Amino acid sequence: MSAARKGRNILGDVILDVTEADFQARVVDRSRQVPVVVDFWAEWCGPCRQLGPALERAATAREGKVDLAKVDVDGNQGLARTYRVQGIPAVKAFRDGEVTSEFTGAVGPAEVERFFDALVPTEADELTSRAVGDGDEASLRRALELDPRQAEAARALARILLTRGEAGEALTVAEGFPGDFLAAGLAARARLSMNGGEHDPAFSAWDRGDHEAALEDLQQAFAAADDSDVRDLIRQAMVGIFTELGAGHPLAREHRRRLSLAL
Repeated sequence: MSAARKGRNILGDVILDVTEADFQARVVDRSRQVPVVVDFWAEWCGPCRQLGPALERAATAREGKVDLAKVDVDGNQGLARTYRVQGIPAVKAFRDGEVTSEFTGAVGPAEVERFFDALVPTEADELTSRAVGDGDEASLRRALELDPRQAEAARALARILLTRGEAGEALTVAEGFPGDFLAAGLAARARLSMNGGEHDPAFSAWDRGDHEAALEDLQQAFAAADDSDVRDLIRQAMVGIFTELGAGHPLAREHRRRLSLAL
């Protein structure tokens, strides 16, 4: 038995030698509790021996937050077929029983670290997850201090500030997330609120969860507005509501159609 294999057995709960017999329990079922990275490898594979130590270091550094399962493809060809392993090393990450990300080949240590980082929530992620539901403003602010790119925390904090009438700070918090339509909608709402507050009844309806009233008011405001910049801000706010509702929601579909016709 190799030194590496002995090391894996010693680590036990973090780095696992897995076979077809225990794959369901140690990978699929386990991934419902923590992410599990599976390394499909073979003893004769040079790139596998090159990649293995980087995977093991990454898993050990995140003990308790992610497991590493080593599957020898020579002895577990059924698993290799099931998960469509075409070449090795093949690395697949499981969460909630499903493969969520993967790569093939011996990548560098920095890329291995990024792969693991994407699976393990950061402190900012964990703070945000706890804070969003109960409106913990202090935790949301701390999350953004730790990671200014934490869009979910920014959206939640902006909503708190907007409902409190602090549109200027809300704008500072919400802008700067390109491609995030809800953040852009909140930023547009902040600008509209700073520009006289005539749309605040629609935004109050939004805050109390009356999306139908909010969208109807904004449709009327869009049709009545003469200024192209104001119209665009109203449009962005509506798109933010569409995003919050979800693309398939009947209200989002109806008002997106009406907005398209009015453009």
